[in-house]
Amino acid sequence: MRFPEFLKDNDTIGLVAPSYGCATAPRYRLPFEKALLRFESLGYKTNLGPNCYATEGIGKSNTPEKCAAEINDYFVNRDCGMIFSVGGGETMCEDMSFVDFEGIKNAAPKWYAGYSDNANLTFLLPILTDTAALYCSNAPSFGSETLHKSHTDALDFLAGKKLKFTNYDGWEKESLKSDENPHANLNITEPYSQINVLPAGCDSFSGRMLGGCLDVLVTLCGTRFDRVKEFNERYKDDGTVWFLEACDLNPMGVMRALWQLDNAGWFETAKGFVIGRSLLHDFEFDGICPRDAYKMFLEKKNLPGVIDIDLGHLAPMMPFVSGAVATIEVGDNSLSIDYGPSLH
Repeated sequence: MRFPEFLKDNDTIGLVAPSYGCATAPRYRLPFEKALLRFESLGYKTNLGPNCYATEGIGKSNTPEKCAAEINDYFVNRDCGMIFSVGGGETMCEDMSFVDFEGIKNAAPKWYAGYSDNANLTFLLPILTDTAALYCSNAPSFGSETLHKSHTDALDFLAGKKLKFTNYDGWEKESLKSDENPHANLNITEPYSQINVLPAGCDSFSGRMLGGCLDVLVTLCGTRFDRVKEFNERYKDDGTVWFLEACDLNPMGVMRALWQLDNAGWFETAKGFVIGRSLLHDFEFDGICPRDAYKMFLEKKNLPGVIDIDLGHLAPMMPFVSGAVATIEVGDNSLSIDYGPSLH
């Protein structure tokens, strides 16, 4: 696995929009512009791709060809220390047909950071190019009035200052962000409350991290980009820890997605699962909510897992390094992720 160099003082952060851009003002553009100033105040330079303010695409900033061209350019040609996505969206999967994964594999590795629709890249980069990627909040999230610890954790990771992370005290059920308040801080109102599904005596597990947004992963499953079995074979000695979260999937959608990935052989080397809060956190269908669907799956597979952790569309989110070996330590209502052995 190739691990990019961490950011150094005066390094350039490249900003790209392979999914939605930041053209809409004030709600998206103003936080993005504030995030740029914040990155610069931390000693980094910023370089904006041509799609950051574009509105030419359907479900993303521009056409699949132009979005992929931006990705290829920043990975292969541009002089930047890392690449940050400016947003999630809906149809980033279309870009993948035009991404030069072979060129990325042969170029010097760079961190790519983002979440949600960006799972198309954060998931495929380790599988297709053996390059680790960071699943964390998108760039405009760093444009709040004050940064949450989850944001500083992500920045500290990218700078190589911190490699072990623990859960936060609470989470945001409803955002306060609006056109009138585009820089709103996270509205932490709900206490952190994880669900442990662990065999007797199990309080830790480890393996090579892989995962992202379940909505995206099930879309990629079975396509020509699906090389998960090859990845599993390549790293079978490590085993895999899957990190999963869902956006639009209701409980039955979660059940179907897990069934599909399982029957496609994705979980053959699974050592455990860490599962975030679904956007449809409390939505019930036929008497179950998304976390019930995950719990039933884990119990049936007899694999360790932790549900409702700080991951996904209900902030905050711990940094998840796709492709890195991590050790997960589990307490009664606490979770830590240590990437130290993989990245030191």
